Amino acid sequence: PAQAAARLTLSGVMDTEGRVDESRLRMHIFQNGVSPTERGLAWRFLFGMYPCSSTALERPLLQEQLTVRYQVMKAKWQNFLPSAIQMHLNGTDAELVAAVGYFNQRQALVQQEADNLSDEVRDRVMFLELQAQILFERVTFDQEELQEAIRIIDKDVPRTNRDLSYYGEGSGNLLVLRDILITYAAFHPEVSYAQGMNDLCSRFLEVMDCEVDSFWSFSCYMEKFAKDFREDGLHRKILEAALLKELDPQLHVHLVTDSMESFTFCHWLLLGFQREFEHSDALRLFEILSCDHLELISQRVDRARYQERLAQKYCPDKCGSELQAVNTDFTFELFICAAILLDHKDTLLQCQDEVQLIQFTSLHGTLDLNSTLKKAEHHFFNYCKRCAWDSMNCHCRAHKSKEEDFLYQLRS
Repeated sequence: PAQAAARLTLSGVMDTEGRVDESRLRMHIFQNGVSPTERGLAWRFLFGMYPCSSTALERPLLQEQLTVRYQVMKAKWQNFLPSAIQMHLNGTDAELVAAVGYFNQRQALVQQEADNLSDEVRDRVMFLELQAQILFERVTFDQEELQEAIRIIDKDVPRTNRDLSYYGEGSGNLLVLRDILITYAAFHPEVSYAQGMNDLCSRFLEVMDCEVDSFWSFSCYMEKFAKDFREDGLHRKILEAALLKELDPQLHVHLVTDSMESFTFCHWLLLGFQREFEHSDALRLFEILSCDHLELISQRVDRARYQERLAQKYCPDKCGSELQAVNTDFTFELFICAAILLDHKDTLLQCQDEVQLIQFTSLHGTLDLNSTLKKAEHHFFNYCKRCAWDSMNCHCRAHKSKEEDFLYQLRS
């Protein structure tokens, strides 16, 4: 699957040599989404495994290097903890027992293919292995911490959504997911493993159907969101509380008491709304949020306002305050979360304790994606528009046409 993905093309966003226009890719994903046949390749660019500047000729070589590096990394922790290579089963989960058997058969086939490589390819792989071993030579593991991470992984992996055919009986893909998570935990001790990572990583594995590519794409994703899984918790819940205060002060006051801990629904943000929508819609929403399109637009608007300030196209004598900036920390996923909350405002206002709030957040597959996106965009637009009007009401413009230009950029 990985080699096939390296040869595929993305119509409309890829040039004749295979380079991808990143802004057009993000726009395409945000506006139209990608088909299931394109999704695996699109995600390899979207999440940073493939540089958008890479050509179709360069990517197979990059793929080979990433494959060898991952294999060296996995072998390193397996040599360090050989007892953890095999998942320990209690025998009561028949599906998992079958999956382990299938996984072991598949591993034997992979080894057989490696033994049958041509001399030229084998020499190149040996050189890449030497490079990787030098790169990871100084990496050390804390045995106790890694064993604890593996213990939690072995509890979480069987809980991954096994209603999906990809993780069904005999597929062995749960064991592939396990190896990815252990390798990530071993080489990212500052993050290690936390509950919920299995659900996030399973998306990459299902879409890409490749252990190596899933590992690197998941790692790139975690570079941005790893802080949410650390001990100090989900930082975005503070931002969500601040946004809700702006959008609906009454609901904010009801939900926030002495601390932000009442915002138990923030696990929606942690898992990317994986369980609140039907599965195919959840994948689509995940890529929409990951393309950061609205965040990029808001930054462009902010730069346009900054240029206006530099050009002094307002009357500073009328108001001494600076232009109020749109809070770019309010990312679109926060507006998704706010749209869901505001849509259920009456129910939430009746919640009197944490238990009732937790019961409300169990919206397994009940939400409509298109309706939620429309409402989130509405809240996002109104927030940006209000910030713009607050600014313009405070400043006198010399030319009305310039105001219209600014509003046109905002609406676009």
